[in-house]
Amino acid sequence: MSAQYTRRDFLKKCAGVAGGFILSNRVLKAGIRSRPNIVLIVSDDQGYADVSCYDHPKEVRTPNIDWLAAEGVRLTDGYASAYVCAPTRAGLLTGRYQQRFGFYTGGDSRVGLPLSEVTVADLLKKEGYATGVVGKWHVGLEPEYRPLQRGFDEFYGFLGHGAHDYFKLQITDEHNSIYRNDKPINDTGYLTDNLARQAVSFIERHHKRPFFLYLPFNAVHWPLQAPDDYIKRFNTGDENRDIYLAMLTSMDEAIGKVLDALKRTGADGNTLVIFFSDNGGAKKNFANNGVLRDYKQSVYEGGIRVPFIVRWPGKLPKAAVCSEPVISVDIVPTILSAAGVELPGDRVYDGKDMLAALRGEAEEPLHKALFWYDGSQQWAVRAGKWKLLSRKGSLELFDLEADISEKHDLAAERPGVVGELEGMYAEWRSQMGEQISKLKTRTRPKKKR
Repeated sequence: MSAQYTRRDFLKKCAGVAGGFILSNRVLKAGIRSRPNIVLIVSDDQGYADVSCYDHPKEVRTPNIDWLAAEGVRLTDGYASAYVCAPTRAGLLTGRYQQRFGFYTGGDSRVGLPLSEVTVADLLKKEGYATGVVGKWHVGLEPEYRPLQRGFDEFYGFLGHGAHDYFKLQITDEHNSIYRNDKPINDTGYLTDNLARQAVSFIERHHKRPFFLYLPFNAVHWPLQAPDDYIKRFNTGDENRDIYLAMLTSMDEAIGKVLDALKRTGADGNTLVIFFSDNGGAKKNFANNGVLRDYKQSVYEGGIRVPFIVRWPGKLPKAAVCSEPVISVDIVPTILSAAGVELPGDRVYDGKDMLAALRGEAEEPLHKALFWYDGSQQWAVRAGKWKLLSRKGSLELFDLEADISEKHDLAAERPGVVGELEGMYAEWRSQMGEQISKLKTRTRPKKKR
């Protein structure tokens, strides 16, 4: 039975459950052609429990995301590198903690990902990949910071800032309009559907060569907007939650269209697909983080632990569950490892290749510790089962193996662990850069009086 029919059976079973460039001859060699395609899908503000292959409320149904997990590896301890959108995206595209180059907050997106940084698209494009981004950019507004200047051949989506209306897609200002490549356009429809259509088009046009499709949805980010016929599918007793679920369903169906396009074009068997959310679920949009404490904008688990799934047919096991702590900066080294592309040697890369861990073959943890810092008084470090966090000067210690919901602060009982993790954080923090938005303010010429 073909994979396509298997997937259709899977979806049926789940239904009742809550413009490139010309390549040189060198690039067209068979070895280059055999490199895997990459599809990187990012959801926005999605709750940890709002995926039905994770522990979930009965009203949640995400059969297409579930299919990725059934055919790949579901990570239980996958993290975003920030508790808000833009910093995570900066780290995601570079494979480096975004704090290294001063990108700490959503406001830093108005300055942009520093031009000194190399993106994964830059590296793959040099190796002959067709590169496209479809969706929410959010790492630079001015022309030199936009996708076509950062390694991407094609762009359909919006630049920033964070939210975008799902139905009003006409040209407004240069930062909030919908773009096709470097031009704002007037468009119609529902934005999630449009992103699916453009992603499918990219696959159909480039499936005969290696391609990298970066698909950062703005769903399920506020504002709460969905087609009426989708909203009517839900009746939780909370109208806002119903709209959120309708948005989630629309995004899941969009992912299904992308998976169908991979199968239809014959690209499916040689495509690495990665899915995760850019930060924890947002309280504002009625997301559900399940057992995790708190929401987006917090260094508690609800703000940073996210749904995280990786599928690569024939290269990774099916229906596997991995409890290795990983973080979104690991995605670039993993993609490049899969593609046989070396990381540049001129800078520090914080991300690690996840492939051995995903196969269950890692002999030691990928990371000694993971770190979060927002440029103010909120930070966290996780080392093994221990997590130390600070909010406005406080110190709280949790054993995540015994207390995933972070209910029992052990700081007073385990001062040695507190001191060790605090030292790790201080060493890491000393290596990070100054916030780019503060630097820009400091270097801006003073107005003459």
